[in-house]
Amino acid sequence: MRQYFADRFHEDLRQSVRQFAEREVRSRVAEMEAARTVSDDVSQLIAHRGWIGVTVDPAYGGMGAGHLAKTIIIEELARVSGAMGAMVQASQLGVAKIIHFGSDTQKKIWLPRVASGACLPTIAVTEPESGGHVLGLGSTAVREGDNYILNGRKVYVGNSHIGDLHGVVVRTGSGSQGLSAFLVEADRPGLTLGDQHETMGLHGFSFGELIFEDCRVPAANLLGNEGQGLEVAYSSSVLYGRPNLTAVSLGIHQAILDETTRFCTERERFGQPLHMVGGMKLKLGRMQSRLMTARLTAYHAVQQLDQGFPCDSELMNAKLVNVESAIDSARDAMEIHAACGLFTDRPVERYLRDAHHLYAPAGTSDIQLLRLADDALGISKGQWSQRLSHLLRTVKTEQRDGGEL
Repeated sequence: MRQYFADRFHEDLRQSVRQFAEREVRSRVAEMEAARTVSDDVSQLIAHRGWIGVTVDPAYGGMGAGHLAKTIIIEELARVSGAMGAMVQASQLGVAKIIHFGSDTQKKIWLPRVASGACLPTIAVTEPESGGHVLGLGSTAVREGDNYILNGRKVYVGNSHIGDLHGVVVRTGSGSQGLSAFLVEADRPGLTLGDQHETMGLHGFSFGELIFEDCRVPAANLLGNEGQGLEVAYSSSVLYGRPNLTAVSLGIHQAILDETTRFCTERERFGQPLHMVGGMKLKLGRMQSRLMTARLTAYHAVQQLDQGFPCDSELMNAKLVNVESAIDSARDAMEIHAACGLFTDRPVERYLRDAHHLYAPAGTSDIQLLRLADDALGISKGQWSQRLSHLLRTVKTEQRDGGEL
């Protein structure tokens, strides 16, 4: 694969993550596929590398390396296991809410644990009735002395069954100012987990249900101020969810191309390599073109984010382009593999299943297109990347350049 950046740090990081993924993760993929349930062991193995803290300031023990570094970590893990790429990207959503809205005390308590791998955070917004419509949330938090009492259900929570700290957005009042966010420890009484259900893909990753029944949470666990829940939800989705899912798509897309070119080189038809037959080479060319374009959109968007520039539209476009192109290339790969692609001894059918899981989170492709149209028409409602730019600049420190990758 061509290297798109000359930055030694990022390329060393890529090689470090790739070697780890090949050595520690690839051998466990078959087991995760067979079990079809969350893989806590592999998740912990990754977390203890310190990569969940890639955007956490070194003052709290993090890497302070920014969003491009985060993209590379997720991409390289997803190239081997979409599920483990998804695990890291989901944890990053949990990190975001603490970085942007946590109090000094909350940051001092939780960010070092995240950076060391001792805590996997999540964010829980979506509900069965409202779906991705944040203003339609029905779960509630009622103030009672020095506590809030939470009731309701959250679904599609990334890392639901292995998360240690859930960032939960619930209703404390009416309207758009009536949403608030709380940090809820996984072992807090009144919080239970729904059953894990088998899914089409991303086996090894959990995105399940949290149930709150008179769950008592200290007022000190409020994230930001009461009424800031909408900001917590939207900023986490735009600034972390979209680029993170972009990175997972990019890793899966690279794996699709790697596997398909290998298949076309090794398999022969009519005495010649398969890529010489009919339109196979054209399909490979389209896949390569899609991947190159997808990677450029992904890296450009997060570089803008790292530099603190307004880039909400770039992040939306990157998610749109990467998810759609990965799915298109997966379909082409299945056609090239033909009947061979239908059997699980080859990973191409897994890539197709995994890629489809990335369509809905942080907004479907239609949502991205609608928001991009708003931008073109000049009617978009501000830029989250601009509002929080002072927290998005890459931290340049000797600790990062000298630390373990």
